[in-house]
Amino acid sequence: MTLAYGVFRPAGGGPRVGARRDEGIVDLSELDDVFRACTLNAFMARGRDFWRKTHERVRALDAPAIDPADVELLLPFSVADYVDFYSSLEHATNLGRILRPGQEPLLPNWRHLPIGYHGRAGTVVVSGTPIRRPSGQLKAGEFAPTRRLDVELELGFVVGVPSLLSEPVPIERALEHVFGLLLVNDWSARDIQAWEYQPLGPFLGKSFATSISAWVVPLDELADRRVELPPQEPPPLSYLAADPWAYDLELEIELNGESISRTNARHLYWSIEQQVAHLTVNGAALRTGDLLASGTISGSEPDARGSLIELFDNTRFLADGDEVVLRAPSISLEVSGRIV
Repeated sequence: MTLAYGVFRPAGGGPRVGARRDEGIVDLSELDDVFRACTLNAFMARGRDFWRKTHERVRALDAPAIDPADVELLLPFSVADYVDFYSSLEHATNLGRILRPGQEPLLPNWRHLPIGYHGRAGTVVVSGTPIRRPSGQLKAGEFAPTRRLDVELELGFVVGVPSLLSEPVPIERALEHVFGLLLVNDWSARDIQAWEYQPLGPFLGKSFATSISAWVVPLDELADRRVELPPQEPPPLSYLAADPWAYDLELEIELNGESISRTNARHLYWSIEQQVAHLTVNGAALRTGDLLASGTISGSEPDARGSLIELFDNTRFLADGDEVVLRAPSISLEVSGRIV
């Protein structure tokens, strides 16, 4: 099992930081002061050298393993800011055709920069948290619960080392700031989104809940899964130009126990390095606990799409009681939620 970090609470005890290994969860609270906190933030802020030394210590640690079934898994880090990108060419194309029929699917800027929007850090929840159907304006004069509640299968990256305000992070140093990878379900109310998103983009249709996996996999654990990004045309501007990587990770959507989509993270067009470089190029600072999500990940095949609006051509959405589980099986990550 891939090494990962999270926060758990044993029966009758308080929250503590743990590592997930093959044999179960290892309590790290006696390993270092940073693990006596109730989030990963202090650990993540220490930087890459400390992360790597910790990975080695955790692998060699002789400590009793805790059965995951005996603990409650909590939100792994305190979310500072949340930015959701739009980095899958296939998804952006599919959604453009659905939301803007008869027009060019991709807006003119899409291939030139990583498009994104700022979400609500306070509505990021851990896997397993029930999701309440939101209400909002569906069209002029109509306020009601959403009838087009959707999922979005995404990767997330969490920032460990902060950056300084007014100092852009160069692309070649972007990964020095990124601690690890997790799974994200950016729940979306498509009817609310369609009515509100022009001209300023997503707002209430996406700000009601975002679910993340309870475990965060360090980027060092994924070195053997790096693959080249798909070709980018036109070539990106110099601040986005590098040899960045995608990750070869099989992904799956399960709805009420049935697998309805299988795709791969390698389909993303923009990389995490490019996202960090673009996010900070205007001088915006990174903070420990920033969550940067990839946007929906879709492949070119009809059964490799990362949202219901694409899979069912805008005809099927979530009903009350539906349970969605997103998985990255090769690294043992999942994020689940039931509509209530």
